[in-house]
Amino acid sequence: MSRRGRSERATLADVARLAGVSPATASKVLNGRSDVGASTREHVLGVMAEIGYMPTAARHERTRDRTLVTVLDIVESRYAGTVLQGILLAATSAQAELLLRLPPDGPISTSRTAARAWMEEQKASGVVGVIALAVAVPDPVLLAAEALEVPIVTIDPIDTTESRLVSIGSTNWAGGRSATEHVIKLGHRRIGWIGGPLGSAPSLERFHGYQAALDSAGVTPDRALVRHEAFSVEAGLRHGHDLLVLDERPTAIVAGNDEIAVGVLAAAKELGITVPGELSVTGFDDTPQTQWTTPRLTSVRQPLVGMGRMAVEAVLGMADGVQPASRHLQLATTLSVRDSTGPAPSS
Repeated sequence: MSRRGRSERATLADVARLAGVSPATASKVLNGRSDVGASTREHVLGVMAEIGYMPTAARHERTRDRTLVTVLDIVESRYAGTVLQGILLAATSAQAELLLRLPPDGPISTSRTAARAWMEEQKASGVVGVIALAVAVPDPVLLAAEALEVPIVTIDPIDTTESRLVSIGSTNWAGGRSATEHVIKLGHRRIGWIGGPLGSAPSLERFHGYQAALDSAGVTPDRALVRHEAFSVEAGLRHGHDLLVLDERPTAIVAGNDEIAVGVLAAAKELGITVPGELSVTGFDDTPQTQWTTPRLTSVRQPLVGMGRMAVEAVLGMADGVQPASRHLQLATTLSVRDSTGPAPSS
């Protein structure tokens, strides 16, 4: 059996291949997990010693700890803050430093030369992986990352069709459908939708779930009750007001995220419309602010902290040569029913 020379950089994938075990088993041995047999553990550790394998942390310990970069442009949102909590907890557990960056713009997003220079700068500073949080990854940046072997993992990617990226998200379609089915079961038939930008894949998936629920219940969609703009309180306030002053206003509004739903609640309060007596409202994400609204917000729960943790585990594993079992990972959503939804008002 051919072994790597010690002068070459061995990866955990090499260890798994030479030991005749799966990458997951090699990773368990490396992390001291108890669910590996003693003989297998000794064999894998022997292979690591023979080929001179060093974990990612050890390869960087002469200069600095492992460093991860999280790229995002919505720091002020509760959604981003909750995902970042998961990223920070997992990075701290892995003894990795965490840097925050705004999305690369200008030449970096359009020029391969500029993108490679940016990525080389990240790598030279000890960065072993990049996590993109709900932002697009420009093609020049992706190509530079591939060339320099810097793994990128995306959370709630703008474009879910990019097969070269590992992505982590939730069952957005099912979540949008469950929120809509909930208000349908409460007797609502004029159900509005206020979602995020049309260019956002998660927002469109939630909207398609809303449409599917209406179709399944035999409710004819009313295009006058549908709005798409931004995942923001301001968008929810503006479009919520527009929908609620219609002659035939909706009795329920399904929002594409919690920020939008908070804006809808504010619009209803300004107009003197009671929630849930005259209007039911649902959000999406189940961020901590759902407990602070009046009334408390019914929302589709995304495991946001878990998504952050999973992104860190995936990107560090890829840095060690272990590819995730699937390139598109989806975590289940659940509906958290609170006080903002109730029976449809009698006509």
